Amino acid sequence: MIFHAHTRWNRVKERVSLFVTCIVDQVVPKVGIAMTEVLERLGYQVDFPAAQTCCGQPTFNSGYWAAAANVARHFLEVFREADYVVVPSGSCTSMITHHFEDMFKDDARLLEETHRLSPRVWEFSKFLLEVANVDDVGARFDGAVTYHDSCHALRELRIKDGPRRLLSKVQGLTLREMEPAEECCGFGGTFCVKFPEVSGGMGRTKLESIRKTEAGTVVSIDASCLMQIQGVIDRARLPIRTMHLAEVLASR
Repeated sequence: MIFHAHTRWNRVKERVSLFVTCIVDQVVPKVGIAMTEVLERLGYQVDFPAAQTCCGQPTFNSGYWAAAANVARHFLEVFREADYVVVPSGSCTSMITHHFEDMFKDDARLLEETHRLSPRVWEFSKFLLEVANVDDVGARFDGAVTYHDSCHALRELRIKDGPRRLLSKVQGLTLREMEPAEECCGFGGTFCVKFPEVSGGMGRTKLESIRKTEAGTVVSIDASCLMQIQGVIDRARLPIRTMHLAEVLASR
């Protein structure tokens, strides 16, 4: 289905709750704003539950499951009544839809709550394509971009073609693929703190793939990866910027 700028979707009664993630909230709030602009353009009623915190992924990945479970319980409480929960992150979406179940496997009540909520939790690009049923949101972005496949989105959520399909519908945009596009950027959450030398080396390898495309912008659906990549770019003093997919789709 194609979206045209003057089309008015009959979705004003459908409510979308944003889970913006820690990185977006603390580092790049403009991504949350862009996501809201796109969803409202499509006619959705968007809300931001102020009580939201974290999905628990950093503590979960570090082995502190009890602490992660406390955060996850709060998430379930905050979003229990949401029609849809839309997330600008493959890794956080994967945490909620895949690993809450691991944490609560011995708690029947919380496991049931997880099973009720999980089908309503969507990564942003998948929500546009599979719930809103649109691939053209009326965006325009003049320039060449390359797309970075984030690990959790690619390997746990099987997200690959969808973001590229959305980018292909953006007027003025040229997509130039990296070789290899699927290689990790080296962020890995707490991995980049625990193993900075390995993380930095992976980031520099990713940068070489980016440079070869001669694209001026790197796009991804995970702000954490973009933060890592932008850091490598800045240290190399290159005129390349990073943008979340939501920012590109919000461009007019």
